[in-house]
Amino acid sequence: MEKEIEEKSKSIKFLESIENFFLNILDKIKLKKIADIYRNHLEGMRYLVFGALATVVNIACYSICLYSLNIENATSNIIAWIVAAIFAYITNKFFVFDSKVNTKKALIYEITSFFGCRLLTLVIDEAIMIITVDKMGLNGFLMKVIANIVVIILNFVFSKLFIFKKDK
Repeated sequence: MEKEIEEKSKSIKFLESIENFFLNILDKIKLKKIADIYRNHLEGMRYLVFGALATVVNIACYSICLYSLNIENATSNIIAWIVAAIFAYITNKFFVFDSKVNTKKALIYEITSFFGCRLLTLVIDEAIMIITVDKMGLNGFLMKVIANIVVIILNFVFSKLFIFKKDK
């Protein structure tokens, strides 16, 4: 357990050093207000950064499955969701919300509530994709981007209010 805490500390320190590097660049190029907004809304900004990375993971995985592996749309979307959800749980737990649970029960609650909420947003994502791509014939890549914007917003609300809330 101590090694896990030590690794987490190293991870946060590494993330903070990267953030500070880019924030200092913003300060130097006369974009201090943007840097200040980031600093003042650290959790939300980190969520946006890692949410964007999870979206890239999701879209890349979806595209590889659909266009390279010729897996049908709905299955490609589910595979992409699984990969992105695992990535998102790890990054949200350790880098965004800095979640510290002390018992197995609390960890199980955190994991099940995270993936439960993600399943709900998967249903929404899947509905958007089936309706717009399969039924309406719209571009799958474009609709995947739009679906991910909706999903990112919902996932932040669920994570902040139910999953990684500080007063567990």
